[in-house]
Amino acid sequence: MTVISQSPFTATVLGLPRVGPHRELKRATESYWAGRIDAAQLHETGRALRRDQYTALAAAGLDSIPVGTFSYYDQILDTAVLLGALPARVADIEDPLDRYFAAARGNESVEPLEMTKWFDTNYHYLVPELGPETTFTLHPGDLLAQVTEAIELGIPARPVVIGPITFLKLAKTTGGAALDRIGELIPLYQELLRLLAEAGAIWVQLDEPALVTDLTDAELAVVRRVYTELTESPSRPAVLVATYFGHPGPALDALAGTDIEGIAVDLVAGTDVAAVAAVPALAHKLLVAGVVDGRNVWRTDLDDALSTLATLLGSAESLAVSTSCSLLHVPYSLAVETRLDDALRSWLAFGAEKTAEVRVLATGLNSGTESVAAELGAARAAAASRRADPRISNAQVRARLAALGPEAVRRAPAEQRRALQQDRLRLPALPTTTIGSYPQTSAIRLARAALRAGEIDRAEYVRRMREEISEVITLQEQLDLDVLVHGEPERNDMVQYFAEQLDGFAATELGWVQSYGTRCVRPPILFGDVSRPAAMTVDWITYAQSLTDKPVKGMLTGPVTILAWSFVRDDQPLADSARQVALSIRDETVDLQNAGIRIVQVDEPALRELLPLRTADQQTYLDWSVDAFRLATAGVADSVQIHTHLCYSEFGEVIEAIAGLDADVTSIEAARSHMEVLDDLNASGFDAGVGPGVYDIHSPRVPGVEEITAALRAALKAVPAERLWVNPDCGLKTRGPAEVEASLRNMVAAARSVR
Repeated sequence: MTVISQSPFTATVLGLPRVGPHRELKRATESYWAGRIDAAQLHETGRALRRDQYTALAAAGLDSIPVGTFSYYDQILDTAVLLGALPARVADIEDPLDRYFAAARGNESVEPLEMTKWFDTNYHYLVPELGPETTFTLHPGDLLAQVTEAIELGIPARPVVIGPITFLKLAKTTGGAALDRIGELIPLYQELLRLLAEAGAIWVQLDEPALVTDLTDAELAVVRRVYTELTESPSRPAVLVATYFGHPGPALDALAGTDIEGIAVDLVAGTDVAAVAAVPALAHKLLVAGVVDGRNVWRTDLDDALSTLATLLGSAESLAVSTSCSLLHVPYSLAVETRLDDALRSWLAFGAEKTAEVRVLATGLNSGTESVAAELGAARAAAASRRADPRISNAQVRARLAALGPEAVRRAPAEQRRALQQDRLRLPALPTTTIGSYPQTSAIRLARAALRAGEIDRAEYVRRMREEISEVITLQEQLDLDVLVHGEPERNDMVQYFAEQLDGFAATELGWVQSYGTRCVRPPILFGDVSRPAAMTVDWITYAQSLTDKPVKGMLTGPVTILAWSFVRDDQPLADSARQVALSIRDETVDLQNAGIRIVQVDEPALRELLPLRTADQQTYLDWSVDAFRLATAGVADSVQIHTHLCYSEFGEVIEAIAGLDADVTSIEAARSHMEVLDDLNASGFDAGVGPGVYDIHSPRVPGVEEITAALRAALKAVPAERLWVNPDCGLKTRGPAEVEASLRNMVAAARSVR
């Protein structure tokens, strides 16, 4: 075995965002889909973004830079391409880029891969499909090209690849357990290491976040086998295995017992620093210490981080400073956020600022604290400012929550509520509805931009939004939907919209973060105690209801999802923040009820997302998350029907919690997973209304009547007609008006047929 002589690095990050600081990749990709640019132009956008990113990181002082984390859609999909594991249904698409996007999004004749959450983050990955017919083959061209590109720029490139264990554990398999196929992947990874060494890579990073989950003894044996065999490869680079999102626990010992040269650990997400320092085998390895939070936006306590690093000195042969995980999960830079007040800005660090913190910590560790005295002083001053700010604590909110008793989260039994609601609503069997949002047209976006720029006043903006609402109500009546929505034209995002109206939150201008593919969000920043100064949705919903006799749903976002899709304060337990948000949502539901709204939907698509990765930590989370939802929804009369919506997660693990929410109707993503979630619901004894999504809105394809009819008949095998609702699997914001109308027309026709 010949390992390329490795020069241990001192400062790095584990991964990079890729959409561009101004969402350049999003715009280029969508232009390619629309036929406005060709593949060469799309690839040039990608090259420019990578070049700018690499050179900026090198200039910032990083001495090892991740390469290969760039993606046109998703890194797990890229790994499936790398390993020749795309589904057979896309094999006949000749163009490799179109084949790639067909697997991601589908097309008129091809269903896309299923999509779900990346561990406990709001990033969505595409789930590989592995069957007996899957034959793994190596296709390293794109990765090797990116490595060559970086090296030619003089960048200290460290290729990053999803590790084989994580890839298999995240895949959906038929014909046996996924890890049973590890023997097929090891030779491919061995060959990949050889090729990367030939390309000039000194270090290679294999990402194995699956190692921070609960692993059996058999799975730990696979860890030892994989990294023993990979390090036997001839002429390979040094191997860094990156674990993140939690403590690797026994997997750390398993890794340390192999001949890999480096291990990265997340020292922000609950990892026991003393336990890491006590692993004897680390004495001969590079330990990459993730002391800068890669998932949240708060400035690092540099004194505390240096103390942690000092604890680890001597426990490893060499020590490098890093972010806890990829910077994919935070915005690019704080520099462009000119509207944040100075105090709040001083508490924050986005991607560029976190990179600077890594370099400061590495300098302080290697050259002494005197060399970074100014930076340490600035961090201390910011922390003191944050602690003293009067916006952090609201005595009135805290007193109100303390006074609540157990009755605040109780409603009458579900059967009793169901009778009252049916008597009031008079809905047919298999009632049809949509999840909430309708397409955000260019007219809507232009109106919002004009309001921000001061080109129109609030009255004109309201007039334009009411026109949009009127058109959506008219369309739904023409389609003969049974329960209508107002379409949410006034909402920029289902979390940001509410955060902008709640005290304790701040919004960014350009704090874009990738959610999936070209879908980007601007997570708000929850920095203080939360309260609701005024009603947030009542005027919009009551206007929509005035246009029709059919029920219009009030549309709210639940407290857990608001937390999950925000950058949340780190100075109090999440449960406390959840109850504060829930109290504000509760006030809104009561105001909607008092305005005559008969159905209120409180969406919790992120319920599964925040579930801790280790079983021992999960029940506490489920208890407070369910309690927060019930606090938000139990203030209304039993005749008001409460809906909720969940999407794109593995729901089997939280099925009891879904029942515990005690919603009257739960709509749930089921299209890409072919109604599999209904088996979980049945097994749990779930007996409330349920709307399993009958078609996938994240694909541009329009489902036919027969396809939706088949989905409904499959659903009826699990859910009786009196409890079954008919709806798409998510909101329609990202789709075009023509495809929405065609899809909904087919959905209503299918419901009629099955009735």
